[in-house]
Amino acid sequence: MEPTEIPHSYVLADLFMTRPILATLNLTALRKNFSVARHHAGGAKLWAVIKANAYGHGLMRAALALDDLADGYALLDINDAITLREAGFQQPILLLEGFFSADELPLLAEYHLTPVLHTLEQVEMLLAASLTSRLSVYLKLNTGMNRLGFSAEEFQPVVHALIEASQGRGNIRTSVDSITLMTHFAEAETGIAHQMMRFHEITHGCQRPFSLANSAALIRYPETRTGWARPGIMLYGSSPYPEQESAAQLGLSPVMTLTSELISIQSLKRGDRVGYGGLFTADKPMQIGVVACGYGDGYPRHAPTGTPILVEGERTRTLGRVSMDMVMVDLEGIHNAGIGSPVVLWGDGLPVDDVATAAGTVSYELLCALTQRVPVIEKN
Repeated sequence: MEPTEIPHSYVLADLFMTRPILATLNLTALRKNFSVARHHAGGAKLWAVIKANAYGHGLMRAALALDDLADGYALLDINDAITLREAGFQQPILLLEGFFSADELPLLAEYHLTPVLHTLEQVEMLLAASLTSRLSVYLKLNTGMNRLGFSAEEFQPVVHALIEASQGRGNIRTSVDSITLMTHFAEAETGIAHQMMRFHEITHGCQRPFSLANSAALIRYPETRTGWARPGIMLYGSSPYPEQESAAQLGLSPVMTLTSELISIQSLKRGDRVGYGGLFTADKPMQIGVVACGYGDGYPRHAPTGTPILVEGERTRTLGRVSMDMVMVDLEGIHNAGIGSPVVLWGDGLPVDDVATAAGTVSYELLCALTQRVPVIEKN
């Protein structure tokens, strides 16, 4: 056999993969959730945040579904932005971390991309560049998140330099078009008053458009609904503050439903242990099911015993440690359970927020973690 030859059995295994795990993406729900964001936005325009492969839902899939709804798209990777442009998308595209080297600036100009500026080095690179077209830019202010953004002391010199560049004064190249001021809220689920006060103190007297609201602020704080808002997690049917209001209470519907089936059933005696490390011990005779899903598919390995899961439409719990390819579940009270019984890991009937809370994480992580080996189908 030549090294490049693929054994016939491998080809068949690839073509006829029958492992029952599946992610179903409801694009109607995605559009509905965007409409909920639009309802809250008032007069603000909306960036549809599709970073991280649209939170695991597929960059191009999400962009196409929202093409006639979104005012613009917000993401991180310049390659993703170019992919959208070359696919024909004409909406503004916001690069949420801006650019990382001066070499990227000609591409930003060529593809009409809007960078977020958050360091003095970025400003210096932009002002030194000779570009074929002027860039609209966002200027990010640090009002308390303390990740990215200009300090109060840096703001006035930076905005003055950018305004000079936008007006082409003196020998300064006209590299800048419009300037929008933005910040990001650290605790929008509990309050934004301090950061809003800080933002207005820093920007006092600067008559520029604002971009303030993420999902949580957009829903809760009317004062942030100005300029451009940036809904993200709510578009995918998850609550930005699940411990206070569920996605359903906010009118949001799950976009991703992760399903599988039972592939084995085991009968345990009292004292039998389950899975790696024997983290669960049966305290009575019981039946458990084995689900074809594990951390190799994106299910959280750290999800403890008791994480909610649906079997035959009935809510039950996981047992023991999550394996790479399997999750064990309690079948007590589920009388119709058998090999092939349908299982919902999250989505329709089981909010991803519930699973994330039980696993000590957030829905963002679960949705983004879906791995390539999970087949995906679309539902309209």
